[in-house]
Amino acid sequence: MTKIHCRLIGAPVDSGRVGRGCLMGPDAMRTARLAEALADLGHDVTDMGNLSPDDVPGGDVPPHIHAYTETAGWTHALSRAARAAMADSVPIFLGGDHSLSLGSVQGVAEHAAAEGRPQFVLWLDAHSDFHTPDTTSSGNMHGTPLGYLTGRAGFPGMPDVAHPLEERNICIIGLRSVDAAEKEALQASDIRRHDMRDIDEHGIAKPLSAFLDEVSRANGALHVSLDVDFLDPAVAPAVGTTVPGGATVREAHLVMEMLHDSGLMTSLDLVELNPALDERGRTAQLMVDLAASALGRRVFDRPTTRLL
Repeated sequence: MTKIHCRLIGAPVDSGRVGRGCLMGPDAMRTARLAEALADLGHDVTDMGNLSPDDVPGGDVPPHIHAYTETAGWTHALSRAARAAMADSVPIFLGGDHSLSLGSVQGVAEHAAAEGRPQFVLWLDAHSDFHTPDTTSSGNMHGTPLGYLTGRAGFPGMPDVAHPLEERNICIIGLRSVDAAEKEALQASDIRRHDMRDIDEHGIAKPLSAFLDEVSRANGALHVSLDVDFLDPAVAPAVGTTVPGGATVREAHLVMEMLHDSGLMTSLDLVELNPALDERGRTAQLMVDLAASALGRRVFDRPTTRLL
C-alpha cells in the first residue's frame, strides 16, 4: 500500500442548518481515533486542529436563509485551507454540516485547475444539495453546495467560482430525498445520479466502477464527500436529516474499498455527524472505519467495533 500524508482539518461548521450539534463532529471523530486508525495503516497523519470562519460581509440573500454570513465566512476559510493542504497531502475535512463542502470542494477544485486536471466529485448523500439560496425553501445552506460549485447564481459574498465543476464530473450515489425544485434542476443537468432503487436493482459497485473509470481516463482529481445520511439511520443515527432506506454498512465499506483500490481519491469530506444524536459513539466510529477503508484497511484487517 502506498504511504500518503493525510491532513485532518477540523471544520466545526454549524451554520448550514437550523439546529445545533454538528460543531462537535470533528472532536467526536478524533475521540474515535481517526488519526490512530490512519497511522496504523502506515500513513503520516497531521492534525491541523479546527478552523474558524473568516470575518466577511456576506451578501444580499432571501431573508429566510439561515446564518448566511457565517457560512460565507466558513467557505472562505475552508477554501484557503483546502488549497494549501492539497500541495502536499490528502486533506480530510472533519465536519461539521455539509455546507463545509462549499469551501472544501471550491479549494481543491482551484488546486486541480492550477495543475491542469479536471475535478471530479463523488457525492455520497441522501440529498442532491443542488439548491441555491433562491430555490431552497428550508433556508439551510447545507443543501446548496453542488449548486454553488457548478456555478449557479445567487451566492453573493462567497469566493468566486472561477472553475465551476462540470456537471458530468459529479456522481451522486444514495439519493432518496429530493424536493420538487431540485428534481427539476437535476433532470435538466448532466449530473450522474443514482437513487436507492437503482442501487437495489443493480448494486452499488456497478455505477461507482463506471464513474471511477471516467475519472481515471481523464486523469482527474477526485473529491469524495461522505454525508452520514448516505447510511441507513439504523446503523448511523447521529444525523439531523435521517431518511430511512440508506446504504448498509457492507455497501458503504465496499464503496470505500473500491475507492482505495482505484487510487484516485485526492480529498475527503466527513460531514453531518451530530454526536448529540449518537448512541455511545457508534456513528462516529463507523465514519472513522469508513475513512480507514478508503485509505487501505481491508475487510480481513477490520478490528472488532469498540464502542466509546
